[in-house]
Amino acid sequence: MRTFVFPGQGSQKKTMGGTLFDEFESHTRAADSVLGYSIKELCLDDPQNRLNKTEFTQPALYVVNALSYYKKLQESSRPDFCAGHSLGEFNALLAAECFSFETGLRLVRKRGELMARAQEGAMAAVLNASEREVRTILDDNGLTSIDLANFNSASQIVISGPPEDIKAAKPLFQSGNHLFAPLNTSGAFHSRYMEPARQEFARFLETVTFSPQKVPVISNVTGRPYEDHRAKELLAEQLTSAVRWSDSVEHLLGLGEMEFEELGHGNVLTKLINKIRREAPQRQPEPVVTEVTLSAPELVRQWNERHPVGTRVRSLSGEYRDLETATPATVLFGHRAAVYMIGYRGYFDLTEIESAN
Repeated sequence: MRTFVFPGQGSQKKTMGGTLFDEFESHTRAADSVLGYSIKELCLDDPQNRLNKTEFTQPALYVVNALSYYKKLQESSRPDFCAGHSLGEFNALLAAECFSFETGLRLVRKRGELMARAQEGAMAAVLNASEREVRTILDDNGLTSIDLANFNSASQIVISGPPEDIKAAKPLFQSGNHLFAPLNTSGAFHSRYMEPARQEFARFLETVTFSPQKVPVISNVTGRPYEDHRAKELLAEQLTSAVRWSDSVEHLLGLGEMEFEELGHGNVLTKLINKIRREAPQRQPEPVVTEVTLSAPELVRQWNERHPVGTRVRSLSGEYRDLETATPATVLFGHRAAVYMIGYRGYFDLTEIESAN
């Protein structure tokens, strides 16, 4: 089996795209028409030093990723799966033919503009620390304002939050083997602080029609394949949710022999995938799970009858063990049975947990 993966923000570099703009002139012209400026000039020359500005970075990466995919199709068939890191997920959905090149670019342009407005935030990468270690250190030091934004691998996690709190976290992750690297971002991406952007992007998404996937795409939000009816919801939720890249890759590895190919500029994801392979335990292919037939309201009713608030639970799909329910279960978005957790500060699907009592 084969998966195409597409990189996101941070992989940009002047000269990226090379000859692709001339090889795919019609797409380049279409991009210029949507954006109102020359995408080729931005990527190759960047005369106004705009390539590293979020509202320009994201469209540039989307176009280069897309042209790289079209180039690949000239010599290869479609993959078995697609995945993308944050912004790259739009290219994965493009490859799955959920929308056209121009429609995807309009979405990405809007997303970049909304994210660029988020000026009061910061992000940093924490290396050589597990998710549990990061959460424990933050909680023990009262830094509950910081969210975990990217799970790039089991030992590479990105945190996101107010600048002064990210600064306060720095010395906490500079002891022993831990490393702390501030990221050059303008906002606290993939955190609760992006909620205004999520709401506006969700409204914008409603103006677009999506087609069913021709190739399964792995969602950053869930680490599992997209359900077509949730595509818009998950793309909006991606702005406030963590990028579960490690979970996504481990899910794909669990399906059997998997070959990954990175399309776009650079090899950031290739390096991460190799790291995830090294860190992941040996595992058997994931069994086929029979689809749950109970409706979300019925799952919620049964859970609340059996489990009071404060029930200790464990995750069936991750390393989360010290979890405790903070609220009764509820139906989210009209179809998702979930419950809010202390120790995680977020919702878990009822199908992904079991009581530890």
